[in-house]
Amino acid sequence: MEFFNEQLSNIINELELKFEKRFNFVRNEFALIRAGRVSTSLVERVVVDYFGEITPIKNLSNISCQDARTIVISPWDIAILKDIVRAVSLANLGVTPIDDGRIIRLNFPPLTESTRKDLVKKVKKLAEEGKVQMRTDRRDALAAIKKVKLEDNLSEDDITAAESEVDKLTNLNTSNLDVLLSAKEKDILTI
Repeated sequence: MEFFNEQLSNIINELELKFEKRFNFVRNEFALIRAGRVSTSLVERVVVDYFGEITPIKNLSNISCQDARTIVISPWDIAILKDIVRAVSLANLGVTPIDDGRIIRLNFPPLTESTRKDLVKKVKKLAEEGKVQMRTDRRDALAAIKKVKLEDNLSEDDITAAESEVDKLTNLNTSNLDVLLSAKEKDILTI
């Protein structure tokens, strides 16, 4: 929404960007949490010491899912196979890497009911943290609007419209997080 006052428009636009970043962060964190099937995103953030450079594993190898519980890592340079095994072991993924000399297999055990419940608690906590951050961003935006009101002597209608837009954006983005959370919960609890 565009306002007559440029500062109000900037506050709203900045808030939208913050909300988008918060939402994307939570979505990316959800991708790292294993549900019924394994995903290559579980290991993509693992970093390897590659000739003195800390390098993401996805830049050094091909990562694929062999089946619902197995991830296969095929390094492009066989010389770093042991380094990748060490990095995956240190990443604390809950599996022991199996090195056959050419590729690395990660066989994830099936999720138990208690593990699934723990994962649901974890995603709920992540979603709630995202909402708390969004509410903090909302509070900061409302404070900035009040500051602009005092400095520029704006009309009450402009201030009310800006505050209403902040609330609308906050409600929309927190409800989007709720939708994302319920989809991830369903994914985790589906056997």
